[in-house]
Amino acid sequence: MTPSQIIVLATPVFFLLIAVEFAWGYAKGRNTYRLNDAINSISLGMLSQISAVFTRLFRIGIYTVIYSSVALFPDEAFWTTWYGWLIALVFYDFCYYWLHRAGHESAVFWAAHVVHHQSQDYNLSTALRQTSSGALLGWIFYVPMAIAGVPPLVFGVVVLIDLLYQFWVHTEHVPKLGWFDRWFCSPSNHRVHHAVNDNYVDRNYGGILIIWDRLFGSFHEEDEKCVYGTRSPLNSWDPLWSNAEVYWALAKDSWHAENWGDKFRVWFKPPGWRPADVAARFPKPPFEINRLERYHPPLSRTAMWFGAIQFVVLLQGVALYLWHAESLPASQSAIWLGMLATGLWAVGAALQGRLSMTEVLLIEAAALATATGALGLVDLHRVFKPLALLIALVFIASRAYPIRATGRFDLFLLAGLACSLAGDVFLMFPGFFIPGLLSFLVAHLFYIALFKLDLPWFPSRRALMATLGIGALMYAFLFNGLSPVLRVAVAAYVVVIALMAAQAIGRATVLRDKASLGVALGAGFFMLSDSLLATNKFAQPLPMAQLWVLGTYYIAQILIVHNARPATSGQRAS
Repeated sequence: MTPSQIIVLATPVFFLLIAVEFAWGYAKGRNTYRLNDAINSISLGMLSQISAVFTRLFRIGIYTVIYSSVALFPDEAFWTTWYGWLIALVFYDFCYYWLHRAGHESAVFWAAHVVHHQSQDYNLSTALRQTSSGALLGWIFYVPMAIAGVPPLVFGVVVLIDLLYQFWVHTEHVPKLGWFDRWFCSPSNHRVHHAVNDNYVDRNYGGILIIWDRLFGSFHEEDEKCVYGTRSPLNSWDPLWSNAEVYWALAKDSWHAENWGDKFRVWFKPPGWRPADVAARFPKPPFEINRLERYHPPLSRTAMWFGAIQFVVLLQGVALYLWHAESLPASQSAIWLGMLATGLWAVGAALQGRLSMTEVLLIEAAALATATGALGLVDLHRVFKPLALLIALVFIASRAYPIRATGRFDLFLLAGLACSLAGDVFLMFPGFFIPGLLSFLVAHLFYIALFKLDLPWFPSRRALMATLGIGALMYAFLFNGLSPVLRVAVAAYVVVIALMAAQAIGRATVLRDKASLGVALGAGFFMLSDSLLATNKFAQPLPMAQLWVLGTYYIAQILIVHNARPATSGQRAS
Protein backbone atom coordinates (compact mmCIF):
# COMPACT_ATOMS: atom_id res chain seq x y z
CA MET A 1 0.00 0.00 0.00
CA THR A 2 1.36 3.43 -0.96
CA PRO A 3 1.72 6.39 1.46
CA SER A 4 -0.97 8.23 -0.54
CA GLN A 5 -3.40 5.34 -0.09
CA ILE A 6 -2.73 5.28 3.66
CA ILE A 7 -3.61 8.98 3.82
CA VAL A 8 -6.83 8.30 1.89
CA LEU A 9 -7.81 5.56 4.38
CA ALA A 10 -6.97 7.85 7.31
CA THR A 11 -9.02 10.75 5.95
CA PRO A 12 -12.43 9.54 7.25
CA VAL A 13 -10.87 9.22 10.71
CA PHE A 14 -9.56 12.80 10.48
CA PHE A 15 -12.99 14.09 9.52
CA LEU A 16 -14.72 12.08 12.24
CA LEU A 17 -12.43 13.57 14.87
CA ILE A 18 -12.94 17.05 13.43
CA ALA A 19 -16.73 16.52 13.68
CA VAL A 20 -16.37 15.34 17.30
CA GLU A 21 -14.24 18.38 18.20
CA PHE A 22 -16.71 20.73 16.52
CA ALA A 23 -19.69 19.12 18.30
CA TRP A 24 -17.89 19.27 21.66
CA GLY A 25 -16.95 22.92 21.22
CA TYR A 26 -20.44 23.84 20.05
CA ALA A 27 -22.03 22.08 23.02
CA LYS A 28 -19.66 23.79 25.46
CA GLY A 29 -20.11 27.23 23.89
CA ARG A 30 -16.44 27.30 22.78
CA ASN A 31 -16.61 26.63 19.05
CA THR A 32 -13.15 26.99 17.51
CA TYR A 33 -14.20 26.49 13.88
CA ARG A 34 -15.07 28.79 10.98
CA LEU A 35 -16.17 27.09 7.77
CA ASN A 36 -14.06 29.28 5.47
CA ASP A 37 -10.90 28.84 7.54
CA ALA A 38 -11.41 25.08 7.91
CA ILE A 39 -11.97 24.66 4.16
CA ASN A 40 -8.82 26.67 3.48
CA SER A 41 -6.74 24.59 5.91
CA ILE A 42 -7.98 21.25 4.58
CA SER A 43 -7.57 22.49 0.97
CA LEU A 44 -3.92 23.19 1.73
CA GLY A 45 -3.61 19.66 3.12
CA MET A 46 -5.16 18.28 -0.07
CA LEU A 47 -2.82 20.35 -2.22
CA SER A 48 0.14 19.16 -0.14
CA GLN A 49 -0.79 15.52 -0.64
CA ILE A 50 -1.36 15.72 -4.40
CA SER A 51 1.89 17.64 -4.92
CA ALA A 52 3.69 15.08 -2.71
CA VAL A 53 3.23 12.56 -5.51
CA PHE A 54 6.05 14.49 -7.20
CA THR A 55 7.98 16.01 -4.28
CA ARG A 56 8.22 12.64 -2.51
CA LEU A 57 11.23 12.03 -4.76
CA PHE A 58 13.17 14.52 -2.64
CA ARG A 59 12.36 12.83 0.67
CA ILE A 60 12.23 9.13 -0.24
CA GLY A 61 14.08 9.04 -3.58
CA ILE A 62 17.18 10.93 -2.50
CA TYR A 63 17.10 9.13 0.84
CA THR A 64 17.14 5.76 -0.94
CA VAL A 65 20.07 6.78 -3.14
CA ILE A 66 22.13 7.88 -0.12
CA TYR A 67 21.16 4.77 1.83
CA SER A 68 22.17 2.51 -1.07
CA SER A 69 25.53 4.25 -1.44
CA VAL A 70 26.93 5.04 2.02
CA ALA A 71 24.78 3.40 4.73
CA LEU A 72 27.02 2.45 7.69
CA PHE A 73 24.73 -0.08 9.38
CA PRO A 74 22.13 -1.31 6.83
CA ASP A 75 21.09 -4.30 8.92
CA GLU A 76 17.41 -4.68 8.05
CA ALA A 77 16.93 -7.48 10.59
CA PHE A 78 17.98 -5.09 13.37
CA TRP A 79 15.89 -2.14 12.22
CA THR A 80 12.73 -4.25 11.95
CA THR A 81 12.89 -5.49 15.57
CA TRP A 82 10.67 -3.62 18.05
CA TYR A 83 13.65 -1.76 19.50
CA GLY A 84 14.97 -1.01 15.98
CA TRP A 85 11.63 0.58 15.09
CA LEU A 86 11.68 2.56 18.34
CA ILE A 87 15.23 3.81 17.74
CA ALA A 88 14.30 4.81 14.17
CA LEU A 89 11.24 6.71 15.43
CA VAL A 90 13.22 8.61 18.07
CA PHE A 91 15.98 9.25 15.50
CA TYR A 92 13.42 10.66 13.07
CA ASP A 93 11.83 12.82 15.75
CA PHE A 94 15.27 14.24 16.60
CA CYS A 95 15.93 15.09 12.95
CA TYR A 96 12.41 16.52 12.64
CA TYR A 97 13.10 18.81 15.60
CA TRP A 98 16.02 20.41 13.77
CA LEU A 99 14.11 20.71 10.50
CA HIS A 100 11.21 22.29 12.38
CA ARG A 101 13.56 24.66 14.17
CA ALA A 102 15.20 25.63 10.88
CA GLY A 103 11.68 26.34 9.60
CA HIS A 104 11.47 29.17 12.16
CA GLU A 105 15.07 30.38 12.14
CA SER A 106 15.92 30.51 8.41
CA ALA A 107 13.80 32.43 5.92
CA VAL A 108 13.91 29.92 3.06
CA PHE A 109 12.71 27.14 5.36
CA TRP A 110 10.10 29.45 6.89
CA ALA A 111 8.80 30.13 3.37
CA ALA A 112 7.74 26.48 3.22
CA HIS A 113 6.70 26.02 6.86
CA VAL A 114 4.67 29.25 7.14
CA VAL A 115 1.70 27.53 5.49
CA HIS A 116 1.09 25.49 8.64
CA HIS A 117 0.96 28.64 10.80
CA GLN A 118 -1.23 30.95 8.71
CA SER A 119 -4.56 29.93 10.22
CA GLN A 120 -5.81 32.29 12.91
CA ASP A 121 -7.89 29.43 14.33
CA TYR A 122 -6.50 26.45 16.22
CA ASN A 123 -8.32 23.17 15.77
CA LEU A 124 -7.88 19.74 14.21
CA SER A 125 -8.35 21.13 10.69
CA THR A 126 -5.23 23.24 11.30
CA ALA A 127 -3.25 20.00 11.65
CA LEU A 128 -4.09 19.17 8.03
CA ARG A 129 -2.79 22.54 6.85
CA GLN A 130 0.51 21.49 5.29
CA THR A 131 3.08 22.91 2.88
CA SER A 132 3.50 21.79 -0.72
CA SER A 133 7.18 22.81 -0.93
CA GLY A 134 8.70 21.56 2.32
CA ALA A 135 10.24 18.43 0.80
CA LEU A 136 12.31 20.45 -1.68
CA LEU A 137 14.89 21.24 1.01
CA GLY A 138 13.61 19.36 4.03
CA TRP A 139 15.18 16.07 2.92
CA ILE A 140 18.59 17.42 3.93
CA PHE A 141 17.79 16.97 7.62
CA TYR A 142 17.11 13.24 7.24
CA VAL A 143 20.40 12.39 5.52
CA PRO A 144 21.92 11.26 8.87
CA MET A 145 19.29 8.51 9.08
CA ALA A 146 20.19 7.26 5.59
CA ILE A 147 23.91 7.31 6.43
CA ALA A 148 23.25 5.47 9.69
CA GLY A 149 21.51 2.73 7.72
CA VAL A 150 17.79 3.10 8.58
CA PRO A 151 16.11 1.24 5.67
CA PRO A 152 13.86 3.36 3.38
CA LEU A 153 10.79 1.28 4.32
CA VAL A 154 11.39 1.83 8.02
CA PHE A 155 12.03 5.51 7.37
CA GLY A 156 8.77 5.86 5.42
CA VAL A 157 6.75 4.21 8.21
CA VAL A 158 8.19 6.34 11.03
CA VAL A 159 7.52 9.46 8.91
CA LEU A 160 3.84 8.52 8.85
CA ILE A 161 3.77 7.67 12.57
CA ASP A 162 5.33 11.01 13.51
CA LEU A 163 3.00 12.91 11.19
CA LEU A 164 -0.16 11.14 12.35
CA TYR A 165 0.75 11.63 16.03
CA GLN A 166 0.87 15.38 15.55
CA PHE A 167 -2.76 15.52 14.38
CA TRP A 168 -4.35 15.31 17.84
CA VAL A 169 -2.27 18.07 19.46
CA HIS A 170 -3.99 20.76 17.38
CA THR A 171 -6.89 21.48 19.71
CA GLU A 172 -7.86 24.04 22.34
CA HIS A 173 -10.17 21.62 24.14
CA VAL A 174 -7.51 19.44 25.83
CA PRO A 175 -6.05 21.12 28.94
CA LYS A 176 -2.60 20.64 30.42
CA LEU A 177 -1.76 16.98 31.02
CA GLY A 178 0.72 17.11 33.90
CA TRP A 179 3.65 14.68 33.53
CA PHE A 180 2.77 14.00 29.89
CA ASP A 181 3.49 17.65 29.01
CA ARG A 182 6.99 17.32 30.41
CA TRP A 183 7.98 14.54 28.02
CA PHE A 184 5.76 14.69 24.96
CA CYS A 185 4.44 17.20 22.48
CA SER A 186 0.94 17.83 23.84
CA PRO A 187 -1.92 20.17 22.92
CA SER A 188 -0.74 22.66 25.55
CA ASN A 189 2.85 22.60 24.30
CA HIS A 190 1.84 22.87 20.67
CA ARG A 191 -0.61 25.72 21.27
CA VAL A 192 2.43 27.71 22.39
CA HIS A 193 4.20 26.81 19.16
CA HIS A 194 1.36 28.22 17.01
CA ALA A 195 1.00 31.46 18.99
CA VAL A 196 2.36 34.89 18.02
CA ASN A 197 2.62 36.15 21.62
CA ASP A 198 6.04 37.63 22.35
CA ASN A 199 6.90 34.93 24.89
CA TYR A 200 5.74 32.10 22.63
CA VAL A 201 7.31 32.89 19.25
CA ASP A 202 9.75 30.23 18.02
CA ARG A 203 9.21 27.77 20.85
CA ASN A 204 8.26 24.07 21.26
CA TYR A 205 9.39 22.46 18.00
CA GLY A 206 9.13 18.80 19.07
CA GLY A 207 7.06 16.42 16.95
CA ILE A 208 6.39 13.57 19.37
CA LEU A 209 8.90 14.34 22.14
CA ILE A 210 9.16 17.75 23.78
CA ILE A 211 12.39 16.78 25.53
CA TRP A 212 14.39 18.11 22.56
CA ASP A 213 13.09 21.60 23.34
CA ARG A 214 14.00 21.22 26.99
CA LEU A 215 17.50 20.00 26.05
CA PHE A 216 18.20 22.71 23.47
CA GLY A 217 16.61 25.72 25.15
CA SER A 218 13.52 26.22 22.98
CA PHE A 219 10.81 25.20 25.46
CA HIS A 220 8.16 27.50 26.89
CA GLU A 221 5.21 26.47 29.02
CA GLU A 222 1.70 27.71 28.23
CA ASP A 223 1.04 30.45 30.76
CA GLU A 224 -1.10 33.02 28.93
CA LYS A 225 -3.86 32.96 26.32
CA CYS A 226 -2.56 32.14 22.86
CA VAL A 227 -3.14 34.36 19.82
CA TYR A 228 -2.77 32.32 16.64
CA GLY A 229 -1.55 32.99 13.11
CA THR A 230 1.54 34.73 11.82
CA ARG A 231 2.93 38.19 12.46
CA SER A 232 2.40 39.02 8.79
CA PRO A 233 -1.16 37.74 8.29
CA LEU A 234 -1.95 36.00 5.01
CA ASN A 235 -5.45 37.54 4.75
CA SER A 236 -6.44 35.24 1.92
CA TRP A 237 -8.14 31.89 1.27
CA ASP A 238 -6.00 31.29 -1.82
CA PRO A 239 -4.09 27.99 -1.34
CA LEU A 240 -1.61 28.76 -4.12
CA TRP A 241 -0.76 32.19 -2.73
CA SER A 242 -0.52 30.66 0.73
CA ASN A 243 2.39 28.52 -0.51
CA ALA A 244 4.00 31.34 -2.49
CA GLU A 245 3.64 34.48 -0.35
CA VAL A 246 6.90 34.31 1.62
CA TYR A 247 8.94 33.11 -1.38
CA TRP A 248 7.60 36.13 -3.30
CA ALA A 249 8.42 38.55 -0.47
CA LEU A 250 11.96 37.15 -0.22
CA ALA A 251 12.42 37.36 -3.99
CA LYS A 252 11.34 41.03 -3.97
CA ASP A 253 13.68 41.92 -1.11
CA SER A 254 16.53 40.06 -2.82
CA TRP A 255 15.82 41.89 -6.09
CA HIS A 256 15.73 45.33 -4.46
CA ALA A 257 18.82 44.84 -2.27
CA GLU A 258 21.80 46.80 -3.60
CA ASN A 259 24.47 44.69 -1.91
CA TRP A 260 25.08 41.33 -3.60
CA GLY A 261 25.75 39.69 -0.26
CA ASP A 262 22.38 40.88 1.01
CA LYS A 263 20.68 39.42 -2.07
CA PHE A 264 21.92 36.03 -0.88
CA ARG A 265 21.64 36.55 2.89
CA VAL A 266 17.96 37.49 2.76
CA TRP A 267 17.13 33.84 2.01
CA PHE A 268 19.01 32.39 4.99
CA LYS A 269 18.75 35.00 7.70
CA PRO A 270 15.94 34.65 10.29
CA PRO A 271 12.41 35.39 9.03
CA GLY A 272 11.72 39.12 9.10
CA TRP A 273 15.34 40.14 8.51
CA ARG A 274 15.66 42.68 5.68
CA PRO A 275 18.63 44.56 4.23
CA ALA A 276 18.78 48.08 5.65
CA ASP A 277 18.37 49.76 2.27
CA VAL A 278 15.33 47.62 1.40
CA ALA A 279 13.70 48.23 4.79
CA ALA A 280 14.22 51.98 4.34
CA ARG A 281 12.72 52.04 0.83
CA PHE A 282 9.87 49.62 1.53
CA PRO A 283 9.05 49.91 5.25
CA LYS A 284 6.64 47.54 6.95
CA PRO A 285 4.64 48.48 10.06
CA PRO A 286 5.81 46.83 13.30
CA PHE A 287 3.76 43.95 14.65
CA GLU A 288 1.28 44.91 17.38
CA ILE A 289 -0.65 42.00 18.81
CA ASN A 290 -3.43 44.26 20.11
CA ARG A 291 -4.16 45.48 16.57
CA LEU A 292 -4.26 42.03 15.02
CA GLU A 293 -7.59 41.42 13.26
CA ARG A 294 -9.06 38.09 12.29
CA TYR A 295 -9.48 37.69 8.54
CA HIS A 296 -13.14 36.96 7.83
CA PRO A 297 -14.47 38.51 4.59
CA PRO A 298 -18.28 38.74 4.45
CA LEU A 299 -20.04 36.15 2.30
CA SER A 300 -23.67 35.23 1.74
CA ARG A 301 -25.02 32.00 3.19
CA THR A 302 -25.71 30.77 -0.36
CA ALA A 303 -22.12 31.37 -1.44
CA MET A 304 -20.85 29.69 1.73
CA TRP A 305 -22.92 26.57 1.05
CA PHE A 306 -21.77 26.60 -2.55
CA GLY A 307 -18.12 26.69 -1.44
CA ALA A 308 -18.71 23.84 1.00
CA ILE A 309 -20.36 21.64 -1.64
CA GLN A 310 -17.60 22.36 -4.16
CA PHE A 311 -15.03 21.52 -1.51
CA VAL A 312 -16.66 18.14 -0.80
CA VAL A 313 -16.71 17.29 -4.52
CA LEU A 314 -13.03 18.22 -4.85
CA LEU A 315 -12.23 16.13 -1.79
CA GLN A 316 -13.64 13.08 -3.57
CA GLY A 317 -11.56 13.91 -6.64
CA VAL A 318 -8.39 14.24 -4.58
CA ALA A 319 -9.05 10.92 -2.83
CA LEU A 320 -9.59 9.17 -6.17
CA TYR A 321 -6.42 10.71 -7.59
CA LEU A 322 -4.30 9.78 -4.57
CA TRP A 323 -5.55 6.20 -4.63
CA HIS A 324 -4.35 5.73 -8.22
CA ALA A 325 -1.51 8.29 -8.39
CA GLU A 326 1.39 5.88 -7.99
CA SER A 327 0.23 3.82 -10.99
CA LEU A 328 -0.31 6.78 -13.32
CA PRO A 329 2.32 7.98 -15.81
CA ALA A 330 3.95 11.22 -14.68
CA SER A 331 2.35 13.24 -17.49
CA GLN A 332 -1.17 12.09 -16.59
CA SER A 333 -0.49 12.64 -12.91
CA ALA A 334 0.66 16.20 -13.62
CA ILE A 335 -2.52 16.95 -15.59
CA TRP A 336 -4.78 15.81 -12.74
CA LEU A 337 -2.63 17.72 -10.26
CA GLY A 338 -3.14 20.89 -12.31
CA MET A 339 -6.89 20.34 -12.60
CA LEU A 340 -7.38 19.69 -8.88
CA ALA A 341 -5.16 22.62 -7.89
CA THR A 342 -7.21 24.87 -10.18
CA GLY A 343 -10.41 23.72 -8.51
CA LEU A 344 -9.02 24.33 -5.01
CA TRP A 345 -7.87 27.80 -6.05
CA ALA A 346 -11.31 28.63 -7.49
CA VAL A 347 -13.13 27.55 -4.32
CA GLY A 348 -10.78 29.71 -2.23
CA ALA A 349 -11.46 32.68 -4.52
CA ALA A 350 -15.22 32.13 -4.15
CA LEU A 351 -14.99 32.09 -0.33
CA GLN A 352 -12.97 35.30 -0.56
CA GLY A 353 -15.58 36.98 -2.77
CA ARG A 354 -13.18 37.34 -5.70
CA LEU A 355 -15.16 35.02 -7.99
CA SER A 356 -18.88 34.45 -8.36
CA MET A 357 -20.37 30.99 -8.15
CA THR A 358 -20.91 30.92 -11.91
CA GLU A 359 -17.29 31.83 -12.56
CA VAL A 360 -16.14 28.98 -10.33
CA LEU A 361 -18.25 26.56 -12.36
CA LEU A 362 -16.79 28.04 -15.56
CA ILE A 363 -13.22 27.56 -14.33
CA GLU A 364 -13.91 24.00 -13.18
CA ALA A 365 -15.58 23.07 -16.47
CA ALA A 366 -12.65 24.60 -18.38
CA ALA A 367 -10.16 22.65 -16.25
CA LEU A 368 -12.08 19.41 -16.85
CA ALA A 369 -12.33 20.12 -20.58
CA THR A 370 -8.58 20.67 -20.73
CA ALA A 371 -7.76 17.58 -18.68
CA THR A 372 -10.13 15.26 -20.56
CA GLY A 373 -8.87 16.59 -23.90
CA ALA A 374 -5.22 16.12 -22.93
CA LEU A 375 -5.88 12.61 -21.60
CA GLY A 376 -7.89 11.52 -24.63
CA LEU A 377 -11.13 10.94 -22.68
CA VAL A 378 -13.22 11.76 -25.75
CA ASP A 379 -16.73 11.24 -24.40
CA LEU A 380 -16.12 13.33 -21.29
CA HIS A 381 -14.32 15.97 -23.33
CA ARG A 382 -17.37 16.35 -25.56
CA VAL A 383 -19.39 17.13 -22.45
CA PHE A 384 -17.09 19.57 -20.68
CA LYS A 385 -15.78 21.51 -23.68
CA PRO A 386 -19.16 23.01 -24.75
CA LEU A 387 -20.28 23.17 -21.12
CA ALA A 388 -17.52 25.63 -20.25
CA LEU A 389 -18.66 28.30 -22.71
CA LEU A 390 -22.34 27.60 -22.02
CA ILE A 391 -21.61 28.54 -18.41
CA ALA A 392 -19.76 31.65 -19.63
CA LEU A 393 -22.85 32.66 -21.63
CA VAL A 394 -25.04 32.16 -18.56
CA PHE A 395 -22.63 34.24 -16.48
CA ILE A 396 -22.66 37.18 -18.90
CA ALA A 397 -26.44 37.07 -19.29
CA SER A 398 -27.05 36.87 -15.54
CA ARG A 399 -24.58 39.68 -14.86
CA ALA A 400 -26.14 41.95 -17.47
CA TYR A 401 -29.75 41.46 -16.37
CA PRO A 402 -29.70 43.21 -12.94
CA ILE A 403 -28.03 46.35 -14.31
CA ARG A 404 -30.28 46.53 -17.40
CA ALA A 405 -27.35 46.85 -19.80
CA THR A 406 -28.10 49.08 -22.79
CA GLY A 407 -27.40 46.25 -25.20
CA ARG A 408 -24.37 46.62 -27.44
CA PHE A 409 -21.68 45.72 -24.90
CA ASP A 410 -23.22 42.48 -23.70
CA LEU A 411 -24.58 41.70 -27.16
CA PHE A 412 -21.05 41.76 -28.61
CA LEU A 413 -19.64 39.72 -25.73
CA LEU A 414 -22.43 37.13 -25.90
CA ALA A 415 -22.06 36.91 -29.67
CA GLY A 416 -18.29 36.41 -29.36
CA LEU A 417 -18.81 33.63 -26.83
CA ALA A 418 -21.56 32.00 -28.91
CA CYS A 419 -19.33 31.91 -31.98
CA SER A 420 -16.48 30.55 -29.86
CA LEU A 421 -18.83 27.84 -28.61
CA ALA A 422 -19.68 26.96 -32.21
CA GLY A 423 -15.97 26.81 -33.00
CA ASP A 424 -15.39 24.53 -30.02
CA VAL A 425 -18.07 22.13 -31.22
CA PHE A 426 -16.79 22.08 -34.82
CA LEU A 427 -13.19 21.43 -33.76
CA MET A 428 -14.20 18.42 -31.68
CA PHE A 429 -15.04 16.48 -34.84
CA PRO A 430 -12.76 15.51 -37.74
CA GLY A 431 -13.36 17.31 -41.04
CA PHE A 432 -14.78 20.50 -39.53
CA PHE A 433 -11.62 22.54 -39.19
CA ILE A 434 -12.66 25.22 -41.72
CA PRO A 435 -16.10 25.82 -40.12
CA GLY A 436 -14.36 25.96 -36.74
CA LEU A 437 -11.82 28.46 -38.04
CA LEU A 438 -14.57 30.65 -39.51
CA SER A 439 -16.53 30.52 -36.26
CA PHE A 440 -13.55 31.75 -34.28
CA LEU A 441 -12.81 34.40 -36.92
CA VAL A 442 -16.34 35.81 -36.46
CA ALA A 443 -15.92 35.55 -32.67
CA HIS A 444 -12.80 37.70 -32.85
CA LEU A 445 -14.62 40.26 -34.98
CA PHE A 446 -17.21 40.57 -32.23
CA TYR A 447 -14.41 40.92 -29.67
CA ILE A 448 -12.86 43.71 -31.77
CA ALA A 449 -16.21 45.51 -31.79
CA LEU A 450 -16.50 44.98 -28.03
CA PHE A 451 -13.05 46.42 -27.30
CA LYS A 452 -13.71 49.35 -29.65
CA LEU A 453 -16.82 50.62 -27.81
CA ASP A 454 -16.37 54.29 -26.80
CA LEU A 455 -12.69 54.19 -27.80
CA PRO A 456 -10.72 55.06 -30.95
CA TRP A 457 -9.45 52.38 -33.30
CA PHE A 458 -6.10 50.92 -32.23
CA PRO A 459 -5.04 53.59 -29.69
CA SER A 460 -1.54 52.09 -29.46
CA ARG A 461 0.22 52.01 -32.82
CA ARG A 462 3.11 50.12 -31.26
CA ALA A 463 0.75 47.36 -30.16
CA LEU A 464 -0.78 47.25 -33.64
CA MET A 465 2.61 46.93 -35.35
CA ALA A 466 3.76 44.32 -32.80
CA THR A 467 0.73 42.05 -33.12
CA LEU A 468 0.68 42.30 -36.92
CA GLY A 469 4.40 41.58 -36.98
CA ILE A 470 3.98 38.50 -34.76
CA GLY A 471 1.09 37.38 -36.95
CA ALA A 472 3.16 37.78 -40.11
CA LEU A 473 6.03 35.75 -38.64
CA MET A 474 3.63 33.02 -37.58
CA TYR A 475 2.02 32.93 -41.02
CA ALA A 476 5.42 32.65 -42.69
CA PHE A 477 6.30 29.79 -40.36
CA LEU A 478 3.09 27.93 -41.27
CA PHE A 479 2.99 28.79 -44.98
CA ASN A 480 4.59 25.65 -46.44
CA GLY A 481 2.28 23.37 -44.47
CA LEU A 482 -0.93 25.01 -45.75
CA SER A 483 -3.03 24.04 -48.74
CA PRO A 484 -4.01 26.86 -51.18
CA VAL A 485 -7.46 27.19 -49.61
CA LEU A 486 -6.07 27.22 -46.09
CA ARG A 487 -3.48 29.85 -46.99
CA VAL A 488 -6.27 32.33 -47.65
CA ALA A 489 -8.35 31.29 -44.62
CA VAL A 490 -5.41 31.28 -42.22
CA ALA A 491 -4.16 34.63 -43.56
CA ALA A 492 -7.54 36.22 -42.84
CA TYR A 493 -7.64 34.63 -39.40
CA VAL A 494 -4.13 35.81 -38.52
CA VAL A 495 -4.98 39.39 -39.47
CA VAL A 496 -8.21 39.38 -37.47
CA ILE A 497 -6.74 37.92 -34.28
CA ALA A 498 -3.76 40.30 -34.51
CA LEU A 499 -6.19 43.23 -34.80
CA MET A 500 -8.22 41.90 -31.87
CA ALA A 501 -5.13 41.71 -29.67
CA ALA A 502 -3.98 45.18 -30.80
CA GLN A 503 -7.38 46.70 -29.98
CA ALA A 504 -7.40 45.02 -26.54
CA ILE A 505 -3.88 46.21 -25.73
CA GLY A 506 -4.68 49.71 -26.99
CA ARG A 507 -7.79 49.73 -24.81
CA ALA A 508 -5.63 48.93 -21.79
CA THR A 509 -3.25 51.83 -22.60
CA VAL A 510 -6.23 54.21 -22.56
CA LEU A 511 -8.22 52.89 -19.58
CA ARG A 512 -5.18 51.98 -17.47
CA ASP A 513 -6.98 49.73 -14.99
CA LYS A 514 -6.60 46.10 -13.90
CA ALA A 515 -9.71 44.97 -15.74
CA SER A 516 -8.58 46.27 -19.13
CA LEU A 517 -5.12 44.85 -18.51
CA GLY A 518 -6.76 41.48 -17.81
CA VAL A 519 -8.64 41.69 -21.11
CA ALA A 520 -5.42 42.55 -22.97
CA LEU A 521 -3.68 39.61 -21.32
CA GLY A 522 -6.58 37.40 -22.40
CA ALA A 523 -6.17 38.56 -25.99
CA GLY A 524 -2.48 37.68 -25.79
CA PHE A 525 -3.34 34.19 -24.58
CA PHE A 526 -5.74 33.88 -27.53
CA MET A 527 -2.86 34.55 -29.91
CA LEU A 528 -0.69 32.04 -28.06
CA SER A 529 -3.40 29.36 -28.10
CA ASP A 530 -4.04 29.79 -31.82
CA SER A 531 -0.31 29.72 -32.55
CA LEU A 532 0.07 26.45 -30.64
CA LEU A 533 -2.94 24.94 -32.42
CA ALA A 534 -1.65 25.93 -35.85
CA THR A 535 1.90 24.78 -35.10
CA ASN A 536 0.66 21.39 -33.95
CA LYS A 537 -1.67 20.95 -36.93
CA PHE A 538 0.38 22.35 -39.80
CA ALA A 539 4.06 22.49 -38.81
CA GLN A 540 5.29 20.27 -35.99
CA PRO A 541 3.32 17.96 -33.65
CA LEU A 542 3.70 19.18 -30.07
CA PRO A 543 3.92 16.90 -27.02
CA MET A 544 0.70 17.09 -25.00
CA ALA A 545 -0.62 19.60 -27.53
CA GLN A 546 -4.20 19.53 -26.26
CA LEU A 547 -3.05 20.55 -22.80
CA TRP A 548 -1.25 23.66 -24.02
CA VAL A 549 -3.80 24.63 -26.66
CA LEU A 550 -6.86 24.24 -24.45
CA GLY A 551 -5.17 25.56 -21.33
CA THR A 552 -4.18 28.85 -22.96
CA TYR A 553 -7.54 29.08 -24.78
CA TYR A 554 -9.56 28.84 -21.57
CA ILE A 555 -7.27 31.26 -19.75
CA ALA A 556 -7.97 33.72 -22.59
CA GLN A 557 -11.75 33.28 -22.43
CA ILE A 558 -11.90 33.44 -18.64
CA LEU A 559 -9.77 36.60 -18.48
CA ILE A 560 -12.02 38.31 -21.03
CA VAL A 561 -15.28 37.12 -19.45
CA HIS A 562 -14.18 38.11 -15.94
CA ASN A 563 -12.71 41.50 -16.81
CA ALA A 564 -14.63 42.84 -19.81
CA ARG A 565 -17.27 44.40 -17.57
CA PRO A 566 -16.27 44.22 -13.88
CA ALA A 567 -19.22 43.17 -11.72
CA THR A 568 -20.40 45.41 -8.92
CA SER A 569 -20.37 44.08 -5.38
CA GLY A 570 -24.07 43.35 -5.58
CA GLN A 571 -23.55 40.92 -8.42
CA ARG A 572 -20.82 38.78 -6.88
CA ALA A 573 -23.27 36.05 -5.91
CA SER A 574 -24.34 35.40 -9.52
